[in-house]
Amino acid sequence: MNQSIRVLSKLVKNSNTSRSLIKNNGRSTLFKTLSSNSNNITVRNYSTKQSIDKDDEKTFEYTDKLVVQKLETYIPCYTIMNQEGIVSQPEQDPNFSKEVVTKMYKTMVLLNTMDSILYDVQRQGRISFYMTSFGEEAIHIGSASALDMNDTIFAQYRETGVFLWRGFTVDDIVNQCCTNDLDDGKGRQMPMHFGSKKINLQTISSPLTTQLPQAVGSSYAQKLAGEKNCTIVYFGEGAASEGDFHAAMNFAATLSTPTIFFCRNNKWAISTPSKEQYKGDGIAGRGPNGYGIRTMRVDGNDIWAVHNVTKLARKIAVEEQVPVLIEAMTYRVGHHSTSDDSSRYRTVEEINYWKETKNPINRLKNYMVRKNWWTEDQEKAIVSESRQLVRESLMKAEKRKKPALSEIFNDVYSQLTPNLIEQQKELEEHLKLYPDEYPIDQYAESKN
Repeated sequence: MNQSIRVLSKLVKNSNTSRSLIKNNGRSTLFKTLSSNSNNITVRNYSTKQSIDKDDEKTFEYTDKLVVQKLETYIPCYTIMNQEGIVSQPEQDPNFSKEVVTKMYKTMVLLNTMDSILYDVQRQGRISFYMTSFGEEAIHIGSASALDMNDTIFAQYRETGVFLWRGFTVDDIVNQCCTNDLDDGKGRQMPMHFGSKKINLQTISSPLTTQLPQAVGSSYAQKLAGEKNCTIVYFGEGAASEGDFHAAMNFAATLSTPTIFFCRNNKWAISTPSKEQYKGDGIAGRGPNGYGIRTMRVDGNDIWAVHNVTKLARKIAVEEQVPVLIEAMTYRVGHHSTSDDSSRYRTVEEINYWKETKNPINRLKNYMVRKNWWTEDQEKAIVSESRQLVRESLMKAEKRKKPALSEIFNDVYSQLTPNLIEQQKELEEHLKLYPDEYPIDQYAESKN
């Protein structure tokens, strides 16, 4: 990703622009060539009515019949493994080894266990905020397992399992939620807003849908740099109601960027049900006709189906250099966040139906049991180990100090500017003047 940005910046900075007007068969074509060493980009703009009419003929035909169009067919939802763990089409089973499937299952259980503990920890006032992923674990692991480590990821805020699969540790997550001095974000972000340069995960931001156009820019840079990778961006169906969704989809389609748009349709945008969020054929229905984007709809609780569609989407994006839209149908079993009480707008019966009959963790467990890869003794052991791991991590994280106060001023620029140095000095003098008014002892010592 960094290489992509450097190439794009160098291309723009060092470009020499030349224009030539070429007439060919009555059609004027404007060529604008940007040259940067060995990099050449040619942009062709056709501006005559003749060419416009010709383009129209490729997309629709004229008719003398007056017909009001309406939705006739819906995009089907791809699924291959039922709740009993039976794969309907054996040739579509990814056929991962026992070791890999076990790792997938353990990661899903760890995520579920961590969510339970940290949710309770927030309720106890020990961290300020948390968001669970109950019911959506298959989306995380199924999609993450189909990606390359050099692919760039823009997450929304409910993709913690993707981070875990790529190497983000429980310690990394807990340190960030506790905002201690080991938090890579240096205490500047609210909990659940993770980021990791080493595993190509862009830092999560709170504003809804802003990550979509950013992801298109990332994938466009990858394309210009000639990289054989893509960018995947996760979002909910509620985010698709924002204007940034349209801007991102349209840019990706017209620029032909290797972007995977991954929509987690969990039926609830906080308290707004999906039936009030949109009409028509959901989010997937916007892809083919709305933007000319390849599209797939998948059962988000079927880990193998999610893996297969993400793998295919990546293949299309990288090899054909075009965007792909995936809509994963699932259900948000937990509250939107610790700031939400979903019992005020949905029934316990609805929640239990999804928790008991469409549980993605149980589905994969049944698959493993059928292959004689898993026992109840192993189940009890992994749950106990996961609990112990999270609790130990939490105990260590809570004992550490908060990031140094000097971190307030660092990283705004590569070096402290005169006004920041002045502000830092004012803060230090203020703290010296009123030492008893602030818990300075709870913060790590400044390194500069």
